[in-house]
Amino acid sequence: MASPEVRGTLDVGGTTVSTAWIAPRGSVATLVLAHGAGAGMDHPFMAGFSRAIAEAGVSTLRFNFPYVERGKRSPDPERVLRDTWLAAFDAAVRKAGGRPVLAGGKSLGGRIASMCVADGMAADGLVFLGYPLHPPGKPERIRDQHLYRITVPMLFLQGTKDPFATPALLAKVVRKLGDRATLEPVEGGGHSLKVGGAKADDRETATALAGRAAPFVRRVAGAAKKKAR
Repeated sequence: MASPEVRGTLDVGGTTVSTAWIAPRGSVATLVLAHGAGAGMDHPFMAGFSRAIAEAGVSTLRFNFPYVERGKRSPDPERVLRDTWLAAFDAAVRKAGGRPVLAGGKSLGGRIASMCVADGMAADGLVFLGYPLHPPGKPERIRDQHLYRITVPMLFLQGTKDPFATPALLAKVVRKLGDRATLEPVEGGGHSLKVGGAKADDRETATALAGRAAPFVRRVAGAAKKKAR
């Protein structure tokens, strides 16, 4: 039987944002997920990924940033995005019962997670669902410097036709990161990670990606448990 999704709220500096938890029995870890710039936590991609990876034994917490709660299109200032991430991560740690907690998300959500981890948020690993390495068509404006300060494992699930991450440039970054980083190309995928011409909807796309992310989460969880002994 599928684990229920439990709705809740989170206080972030006097602002309330929505959360959704899925905690399967026997969970090996918790993955906290943040949405991208253009859609909230209930977008079919986010909901589908969370449900699918939960069925693989990974608990999930996803949440909205404040601007989505207010019905706005423009993302909050970086400080607000970071504060929201930190609050959500702390909530996940409190509920995880000592199990490993990873962070990640779609595009903007994953990038802010990586910035928080680079500055001390104690995630056991990072899962990027389309990392925005640079603005579309502007590879010279690369957003990679903070990544080299991250010491935990990172998984990049990235479309090979993503305008936010030139494949050769991302591959170079991953090589520089060394054993900390794993790149899983999605052949023909754009920034949505959909493959051009494919009939799969967002939820189906996310389900397939969860199947590729789950082994990484399990490996990270296993390593974290051994390290804690």
